[in-house]
Amino acid sequence: MSVILITGASSGIGYQTAELLASQNNIVYGAARRLDKLNELKKYNVRPLELDITNEESIKSAVKTIIKEEGHIDVLINNAGYGSYGAVEDVSIEEAKRQFDVNLFGMAQLTQLVLPYMRKQHEGRIINTSSMGGRLVSYMGAWYHATKYAVEAFSDALRMETKEFGIKVSVIEPGGIKTNWGFIAADKLQKSAQGGAYEEQADKAATGMRKQYSSNMMSDPKVVSKAILRAVSSNRPKTRYLIGFGAKPLVFAKTILPTTVFDFIMKHAS
Repeated sequence: MSVILITGASSGIGYQTAELLASQNNIVYGAARRLDKLNELKKYNVRPLELDITNEESIKSAVKTIIKEEGHIDVLINNAGYGSYGAVEDVSIEEAKRQFDVNLFGMAQLTQLVLPYMRKQHEGRIINTSSMGGRLVSYMGAWYHATKYAVEAFSDALRMETKEFGIKVSVIEPGGIKTNWGFIAADKLQKSAQGGAYEEQADKAATGMRKQYSSNMMSDPKVVSKAILRAVSSNRPKTRYLIGFGAKPLVFAKTILPTTVFDFIMKHAS
């Protein structure tokens, strides 16, 4: 039995993962900004925890609550994040900074607060949700991919630094997963380009994204939850779990194809 904290637990991958981990007799704290969105998880014995990943005091309070109630944290799953698409010229620096705050800096601060407890017990797991988008770039997704490339580098450095303290670090790299993520990204893409030089391209790309995420091509979020479960429970977890629709073939194609060819594929993928 492990004490687990998972962020972004109010919907999608985070929700299903919290439910799955709790079914394995773990003590699971599911965290999100709004407690009311976590109420359904109570029936699976997941403990709701209010946590705004962009607010330092909220992060400190969440960790303090778990330590007070359990005395330790065995597994941290940094799952909170979102995708904000738009041409580099169109996306405000304020929005770009917010995406880094949610997808990287909040995760980093939470990790910093949990690490001392893991070092003290000389054991722990940190699992960071990245994306196949941390290994390749899709059309008009500059800022989102920048955050995920950063998560990859952050995780690699963290894994090397903490190994001697018995802490294992894994990265989850989902491909196309059937959640609302694609629709949210498409909405932001169209909104950012409205009335501008990139409006026509953005509308076409957004339409393609909605079509993809409405189809049956996308993988069920359960494939990600199962990968996270393996990272939690395995004696020798992988450093990376590349899973879901398109993930392995696209990353492989990025490795072997000339850059101009891969750019063409990604630009016309939708």
